[in-house]
Amino acid sequence: MLRFFFVLSMITTASVSTSGLAQSSSVQTAVDKNFLELETAVDEAGPTPIASIDHSRLAKAEGVDMPASRVLIFSDPEINTPILKETVRTGLDLPFRVLSYDQDDRPQITYTDSQFLKIRHGLADASSVRVFQSKMLEVLNDLDATPAPTNGLFADYGVIELRSQLSVPEAVERLRTAVMGQDDTVWFGEIDFATEASQLGVELPDAVLLLFGGPAPGGVAMAGFPAIGLDAFCQKLLVYANEEGGSVVIFNDIAALAELHYGFSAEPHHGLNKRLNATFRTAIE
Repeated sequence: MLRFFFVLSMITTASVSTSGLAQSSSVQTAVDKNFLELETAVDEAGPTPIASIDHSRLAKAEGVDMPASRVLIFSDPEINTPILKETVRTGLDLPFRVLSYDQDDRPQITYTDSQFLKIRHGLADASSVRVFQSKMLEVLNDLDATPAPTNGLFADYGVIELRSQLSVPEAVERLRTAVMGQDDTVWFGEIDFATEASQLGVELPDAVLLLFGGPAPGGVAMAGFPAIGLDAFCQKLLVYANEEGGSVVIFNDIAALAELHYGFSAEPHHGLNKRLNATFRTAIE
């Protein structure tokens, strides 16, 4: 009797496990399908792809399991520049980004909309954010997508700021070296907003956005919080000229982003915040 119960238990466990794997595989397929449709829509709408990041597969390659998650970052300098002209700090939330991910075994799509930009950065120029929103909705036309939450959001929410006597080029070089000196970090690229604006005949303060991430620590941080992949992995680090001299460095508080999306945060988020703070602060001192 005990042997029969043991065998029955093993069969039941195997069945549940197989079912779970099948469901997980099905959701991964749906996440991939949504992402491929997004890439096609971006190509048709005209913005330039900047980074395509497959969080879960990158994390898995480092031995970390997390839900399916893929983020696409794409840009249009003609849309970015008027927003940056009003407030250069909006570069932390530019350019466009959309996340296709698995939330509780359901494929989801989320994105940063104009309302998020307006609240977090105190934007008043309705026309520039209207153009931003119009292009985003054009890309998302046939996709069932939800904007990032703004309930609880306020000016400079979750923005960590450091200051340095270094110029923007000097700070960028030191930060890039510090980031890539860590053996668990992947570089995704950078955007020189001021140079792009100058090509349009617009003058902006020096402003450079660095994009990078750690697949293993990022995967751990996202394991129960996949929606934060919209902002936290890749990590976005904006370096811009301080009117008083030197430079300002701003980046996202990962715990704050988790709390915005989920209502709470976890130890890995706070641990990553400490690590990023220490790395960046040391680099620009």
